[in-house]
Amino acid sequence: MTMFFGVLLIDLIGLSQARGGVVLPLLATQILWINLVTDGAPALALGVDPVDTAVMNQPPRPRGEGVITRRMWVGILFVGLVMAAETLLVLDASLPGGLIEGTGTMRYGQTMTFTTLMMFKLFNALNARSDEESAFCGLFRNRWLWAAIALSLFLHAAVVYIPFLQEAFSTSGLDADDWLLCAAVASSVLWLRELSKVITRAMGGDRSGTTSARPSATERPDNARAYDHR
Repeated sequence: MTMFFGVLLIDLIGLSQARGGVVLPLLATQILWINLVTDGAPALALGVDPVDTAVMNQPPRPRGEGVITRRMWVGILFVGLVMAAETLLVLDASLPGGLIEGTGTMRYGQTMTFTTLMMFKLFNALNARSDEESAFCGLFRNRWLWAAIALSLFLHAAVVYIPFLQEAFSTSGLDADDWLLCAAVASSVLWLRELSKVITRAMGGDRSGTTSARPSATERPDNARAYDHR
């Protein structure tokens, strides 16, 4: 989505060149690297996240509903739009011209874009722990997830600072203010997703994407009541 809107808005954010060429927001090697460091170890670590103890209190899904519910699709679209829009704003602010005047080179702008999108994915790994509950519930219970996030940051720093990796990935070194900006922008996906979960819970939504009261102990099947007393 970031690449799609980046190409669509090339003139607006300063990616067009004087000779009519187009510079992409990210290079192919950078996209592959993001997929490697954010969809590798963090995704595996999410697989061992502690189970939701309230899962047996949820009503069953409607018959015929898909694995990915309507609410999930809305969440995916929302997160994707937030990531794309704010990553491109960072790119725009890093380059001369565009909506926000910057002073950096194209290589610097792509490095800022590269780093921001990588951090977006890491913050979103915390969101992915649950579609309903806050990411801050049991935030430190999964030590493997935090180890995976630390590993991803370490590997990304290597690509940004080690000379031969800089050449391979077309990156330039960033200072502390650059890292803080990327982290501050990327963290917005966590805060906005938290707000959307609060609104959803206030509206009384359940896992199926509809409003439904939880069954009482007398209304639940015997196996659900037995689970409560284990």
